Amino acid sequence: MEQNLKNKLAILPDQPGCYLMKDRQGTIIYVGKAKVLKNRVRSYFSGSHDGKTQRLVSEIRDFEYIVTSTDLEALILELNLIKKHDPKYNVMLKDDKSYPYIKITSEEQPRLITTRKIKKDKGKYFGPYPNAYAASATKKLLDRLYPLRKCRKMPDRVCLYYHIGQCLAPCVKDVTKEQNKEMIDGITRFLNGGHQEVKEDIERKMGLAAENMDFERAKEYRDLMFHIDKVMEVQKIQSNDGIDRDIFGYSYDKGWMCVQVFFVRQGKLIERDVSLFPFYNDAEEDFLTYLGQFYLQKNHPKPKELLLPQHVNAEMAQELLEIPVHQPKRGKKKELVELTEKNATIALNEKFSLIERDEKRTIDAVENLGDQLGIDAPLRIEAFDNSNIQGTNPVSAMVVFLDGKPKKNEYRKYKIKTVEGPNDVGSMKEVVRRRYSRMLKESGPLPDLIIIDGGIAQIQAAKDVLENELGLDIPVCSLTKDEKHKTSHLLIGDPPVAVYLSRNSQEFYLLQRIQDEVHRFAITFHRQLRGKSMLKSSLDDIPGIGEKRKKMLLKHFGSIKKMKEASVEELQEAGLPQAVAKELLVRFENQAN
Repeated sequence: MEQNLKNKLAILPDQPGCYLMKDRQGTIIYVGKAKVLKNRVRSYFSGSHDGKTQRLVSEIRDFEYIVTSTDLEALILELNLIKKHDPKYNVMLKDDKSYPYIKITSEEQPRLITTRKIKKDKGKYFGPYPNAYAASATKKLLDRLYPLRKCRKMPDRVCLYYHIGQCLAPCVKDVTKEQNKEMIDGITRFLNGGHQEVKEDIERKMGLAAENMDFERAKEYRDLMFHIDKVMEVQKIQSNDGIDRDIFGYSYDKGWMCVQVFFVRQGKLIERDVSLFPFYNDAEEDFLTYLGQFYLQKNHPKPKELLLPQHVNAEMAQELLEIPVHQPKRGKKKELVELTEKNATIALNEKFSLIERDEKRTIDAVENLGDQLGIDAPLRIEAFDNSNIQGTNPVSAMVVFLDGKPKKNEYRKYKIKTVEGPNDVGSMKEVVRRRYSRMLKESGPLPDLIIIDGGIAQIQAAKDVLENELGLDIPVCSLTKDEKHKTSHLLIGDPPVAVYLSRNSQEFYLLQRIQDEVHRFAITFHRQLRGKSMLKSSLDDIPGIGEKRKKMLLKHFGSIKKMKEASVEELQEAGLPQAVAKELLVRFENQAN
């Protein structure tokens, strides 16, 4: 252990607070909280740990801490620090998705839609629905019951929805505010638990239709009742009090935690949520952190009450979330909490081996790659690839792999600005200069390894910029392909030497994934620009032809070639004024000459 760490560990206070672990670049990689900072932080550097915690500790080069007055203050501060710094080892809800809602828009002719975003737009939101299928099925049922407008933009004639009875066609007919209000009130009652009342009304209408010998209409009502039963099926687990509550249980083993949530709405268990993630702290404290992230950072709507296991600090959870928290000791509610814990244990046992194997495979690949190249394990790899066709639209792309996995929100695209023609060496210099001068300026994370597309010349160009212009010492290597255009070996060092990897090794597969990904990203970007430039060269700068008419012409003719073969009259039929059509043909003729 470095002397600096030993000195700081010796003077840690015995008070509650938060600690921030940093790697060799000063990047915050983990944020935790502790009732006693001295005990918690020291525990990382003593005793034995599981593999994941060992990897965390192996990266720690420094830490800082913030003392708080209470354990609750430490929990709130921890949530804010995780949100601010997004440390790579605090992964609890990073990949969590937002839940769908059913929304009635506030338009003059309202629509019923599903959405994952809540906006302050005066619309009515119902949910969330933890199961996207449940939200979709409920919306489809409501579309059959209440024929609100369906089209995003008001058409000029009736559509299929009108003919099948799912729209009143406000596009061509007068649909009053009273009619819309009646449908909105019906949807609101239905989604607030009044589906039984709606079902009874449909049953009454079915009876009347049968009495009037309108058996086709009676059958439609019967089918509607069937769909209501299917969508709003009574759950096996339900309570008579009708209270909306969330029930939590968790299980942990070998450094992994599984949290299960049962969502009870109108007294019925409608769905559950499962989260599986590694943890590095005390299990109970990490569960409280998860709880805070779940409601305060992911903005999941709070229910009327929470049910939690006995071994959780319910008082702190209640203070943090400001809703009633109960820990039932007997009866049906206790059985529900035990059921969530049982499900969490089962899910953990089922998925644990697969997840750990995947984690081990990627980390081992990174560590083995470092050994093969004679460098520290390249936990952060950045790869570059250039793309152009005979020098036109030259671009470069960069992808980031963190711990052997792609980090797509950090991918970057570059338009080459200072180089003309097919000059890969010049392009590589420009992009490396732009990327890492910016990282230095913004104190951004620097990679442990840079992979470039090219040979010795490209390696030397990149190293020249890094070492002589920016003063950085970062290993640079290139991937070389064989005559079949498949990854063959690496070039690294000064002067560059070849490093051959076993084609069956995980590190070789990792390099292939990186090479394929950066190539895909660069090619996609180049095609986008090339497509725009091709369209630009033919149709831009012509008075009277903007983006809307470009799209209209391409839709009508299908290609620039057919457009060039068209007459003035045919261009007019496509929607161009006569003067603009003539000017376009003159431009095509000049381009041909």
